[in-house]
Amino acid sequence: MEQKSSYIFNPVFWLIFALTLGLMPYTPEPHVWEKLKWIFAGAQGMKPLDWFDFFLHGTPWLLFVVSLVKKLVKI
Repeated sequence: MEQKSSYIFNPVFWLIFALTLGLMPYTPEPHVWEKLKWIFAGAQGMKPLDWFDFFLHGTPWLLFVVSLVKKLVKI
């Protein structure tokens, strides 16, 4: 019998979450991509709200990668 929390480690769940909330707004470019470019360019002028926004949009991607690794390694 599967546990109730098994969806937490399901990569498909996190991929759907990442492709929707992780990329919004989609135009002119995905928000998380814009923040990543800003950070890799030195993060000059980023305010605490920008960091929170990056955390908010980046968390689904991080959880997707963690769940994918967990499934592939079978921890």
